[in-house]
Amino acid sequence: MALSSPLAFARRLKARARASGEPRAVLASDRDVVRFECNLCGTQNVVLPGALSREVPSCAQCRSTVLLRAVAHLVVSEVLGVTQPLAALSPRPDIAGIGVSDDERYAGPLARVFKYENTHFHTEPRLDITAVPPARAGRYDFVVASDVFEHVVPPVARAFRGARALLRRGGVLVFTVPFTLGPDTIEHFPELHAWRLVDSPHGWRLHNVTANGRVQVFDDLVFHGGPGSTLEMRVFSQAALERAFLAAGFARLRVAAEGCPRFGIAWPEPFSVPMVAYAG
Repeated sequence: MALSSPLAFARRLKARARASGEPRAVLASDRDVVRFECNLCGTQNVVLPGALSREVPSCAQCRSTVLLRAVAHLVVSEVLGVTQPLAALSPRPDIAGIGVSDDERYAGPLARVFKYENTHFHTEPRLDITAVPPARAGRYDFVVASDVFEHVVPPVARAFRGARALLRRGGVLVFTVPFTLGPDTIEHFPELHAWRLVDSPHGWRLHNVTANGRVQVFDDLVFHGGPGSTLEMRVFSQAALERAFLAAGFARLRVAAEGCPRFGIAWPEPFSVPMVAYAG
């Protein structure tokens, strides 16, 4: 499958993140540097401009990325209306939030400020975003789902409806996925039904039997986090995401492409940036 330029870029970023070690050191002779405060751990950082990337760690202490800092920043700015690091905030147990397999680098700081719970698909506390239990419906002021929906088994519309079901009226969803600027989402396995992953001598393959009994075999699979871990089910497009949020009952959506230099948040490309969806 040929990759569009934005998708190829996003995958290169993930490869760089896996291969990267500590953030790049800055020499005394460097003139053009970026100074920022990590809004997750409070560390004052000095990095080269190229170190600020969606997937590559750039905080010397907690190894947060631009994406992780942006997620936390959006929660704070959307829910509280302020631009402050999490460590500077007083506890707000009156504000309830829930994460969908959130990264611990921001899940921990969020839990110190808000009545926030991070959930998982395979371990406790469990949450299947495609089948939200009635006990959780309408309970939360904010939901965070970062780089999760591209892995949801189709039809992914169930996940968008599940995110809306979790929110109270007026709540917000802070959302990220890699996406392109193309006209529509590319579903890798549109007829997925009875399927399994097989580690063959030729690499990982997906074996599927469709609902009408046809056998399908897919190779050249894309995994996030290494082969055999989290399978990429689709590549979203921005236009399709906008349609999906509205169809799920969200009142409106905005693309949160604005930067925040104070926290080392910058988006040099117009794709794969965070989004915020608002429950009416």
